[in-house]
Amino acid sequence: MGSLSELDRRSSKHLDVILLWNRLDNTVSIDVTDWDGEAHFRVEVPRERALDAFNHPFMYAPAESRQPVPVSR
Repeated sequence: MGSLSELDRRSSKHLDVILLWNRLDNTVSIDVTDWDGEAHFRVEVPRERALDAFNHPFMYAPAESRQPVPVSR
């Protein structure tokens, strides 16, 4: 069994957001794919901000993730 657990997931026509918990180091991250903007990123977020990051992922996006990258469904 891997160390990552999916805590929540939401999807729309253009956006997938997954909230992940790492059991080994007790960290939380969000994994985001923006199909329209062709962007994908995974970023660790403070545990106390996990729900906010899940609901507003682009507030937590690293600057380099704002550049288009190829993504495939």
